[in-house]
Amino acid sequence: MDRESHITTGEAVDQDGRGDRYAGSGFGAPGTPKPQSPVMAWNEWDPLEEVIVGSLDGATIPTHHLTVIFNLPRAAQPFYRFASGFRYPKFMKKLAQQELDNFISILAGEGVKIRRPDSIDFSKKFRAPRWSSRGFCVACPRDPYLVIGDEIIESPMCWRSRYFEGDAYRSLFKEYFRNGARWTSAPRPQLTDELYNYDYRVPNLKAGEPMQFTVNEFEPVFDAADFVRCGRDIFVTRSNVTNLMGIEWLRRHLGPGFRIHEIESRCPQPMHIDSSFMPLAPGKVLVNPDYIDVEKLPAVLKKWDVLIAPRPDPVEGFMSKISMCSPWTSINVLAIDEKKIVVDQSQPTLIKALKDWGFDPIPAPFLSYGPFGGSFHCATLDVRRRGTLKSYF
Repeated sequence: MDRESHITTGEAVDQDGRGDRYAGSGFGAPGTPKPQSPVMAWNEWDPLEEVIVGSLDGATIPTHHLTVIFNLPRAAQPFYRFASGFRYPKFMKKLAQQELDNFISILAGEGVKIRRPDSIDFSKKFRAPRWSSRGFCVACPRDPYLVIGDEIIESPMCWRSRYFEGDAYRSLFKEYFRNGARWTSAPRPQLTDELYNYDYRVPNLKAGEPMQFTVNEFEPVFDAADFVRCGRDIFVTRSNVTNLMGIEWLRRHLGPGFRIHEIESRCPQPMHIDSSFMPLAPGKVLVNPDYIDVEKLPAVLKKWDVLIAPRPDPVEGFMSKISMCSPWTSINVLAIDEKKIVVDQSQPTLIKALKDWGFDPIPAPFLSYGPFGGSFHCATLDVRRRGTLKSYF
């Protein structure tokens, strides 16, 4: 048996021929056939069958903290400082909800099953022994969860305002677990002041200043959105929300059957790989040339087509000015399969480039979602893609 291409839903062997830890598992007496897991995704491009889409219910502007404010564009920072802890204005939610509903309609029209998190009031204050905070929102399920095969991995996020975000997904994940999925949580972080570099300042990389991060190595932390999957190879950027201990925790957790490659970011405020490096199909990856030095990409990518993303087309409007995201969220696209890609309609240059590269882009408006944390890839967590575990390198 070819161990690279015959690992399928609910049935697998690992590299030494023993039972694979990624085979489906569930309840039942010894000898009971294992159920087919409802959760199964190995990469960013296999045909999408089921997805969790974020929600704006209960959305609250996150409590002011250096991990929040120093990851925002400079022009947006005054708004988030002033409005910290308040609910998002109704007009902002209305604009973003219209775009979200349209996005959901596109996915449903492609035959994708849509799941949603529960409603939570994130304006309520909560306390830990050494800090307190209000919440944020569940607009971006890509951040707190990583799906590897039949396993949902809960990430130890460093934003205090996101500490209880997972409550909105509990009912969904319990359902998945009962039906055969595996459900894992990384060590829950303390998030005490020892984790944060309170003397942090945004580095001027053009002037040769050394890279700085808002978090240190006090304990493992990472956002799942700093990782993208290409079968047995996973790519990650160290960032203001993902430290080396967090990367190492996932490497040890996944074990020798996977290879985790770190990609150096040149973004002075790095947060989430999917606005820098976005695999689109086997052998094709979209790269942001401002944040990624193509000459320093991992050697395994030498035989891949590295598609240099065009500079983002300029956008206008209030929602763009107070977006939490950089203009390079333009490449935060969602692949429905190896050809169809949902992309923001405000980016005609990127849309044309994707067509020239052989893709079938689906334009949709999504700029109003930026103040809630992201774009199409951020706003989704692919639960099931039709495909098998392979090595693409």
